[in-house]
Amino acid sequence: MGTTDSNDYPIPTPIGGELPVPRVYVGLDDERRHRKLKLAAAFRLLARFGLTEGIAGHVTVRDPEHHDRYWVNQYAQHFSTIHPDDLMCIDGDGKVHYGTGPINAAAVAIHCGIHRVNHSAMAAVHTHTTYGRAFAARERLLEPINQEACLFYENHVVFRGDIVVLATDEGERIARTMGDCKAAVLMNHGFLTVGSSVDSAVYRFIAMERCAQVQLLAEAAGPLDPLGPDEARATRRHLASDYVAWLGFQGLYQQVLREHDDLREYARGLPV
Repeated sequence: MGTTDSNDYPIPTPIGGELPVPRVYVGLDDERRHRKLKLAAAFRLLARFGLTEGIAGHVTVRDPEHHDRYWVNQYAQHFSTIHPDDLMCIDGDGKVHYGTGPINAAAVAIHCGIHRVNHSAMAAVHTHTTYGRAFAARERLLEPINQEACLFYENHVVFRGDIVVLATDEGERIARTMGDCKAAVLMNHGFLTVGSSVDSAVYRFIAMERCAQVQLLAEAAGPLDPLGPDEARATRRHLASDYVAWLGFQGLYQQVLREHDDLREYARGLPV
């Protein structure tokens, strides 16, 4: 096994080639364009997987220059239609610094608070999904019943807060409850994930939704037989890093670029 990332998780070493690594642009304008492209692509991916419900849901990424500002989707725009030029830039108080259109008050309350408390969270994801909402109807955590679920073993929390989130300190309370964990089950609400990039946060969210689906199916069939703590922790160390989550996102991202001419054209504005 290769080196480790910032979470002290092993980075996998492939056979017969080198793995890709995240691209970081030197120029702030190019890095901003890159983050906005990834954010728009993420929304389209979430829409493709059906991980959206009406006008609910939001994903944010921190601006590379102004770290107290965040790019977010407009309120009531369907995820499948979002282009990088549609994104809004807001600060921690919800003041708009770029873009026109309404902002979801819950996005300000949740995301700005999370970013304000958790400085390592470059991106955060929360949307209302079928299995996430079903799972959040009971106060419990994901069980380590397979290797994918081990990503979240001792790496997510349960948080009981407001159902319609308007309190300005909600995000801060979520972040403090999460600590160093990468995900949260928001009771009677849904899932939330964070990451060091849009890529890692969104892939982690998709994985969490699918793990909830598998667990609900398994529970319906009978009692669970989860892995023991030592095996679950060992599996998590190989799979739970931000890098592995970033890596998992790349194939999905390439699919989106191939299928959406407008995003592919936007990507041509970035240096190779």
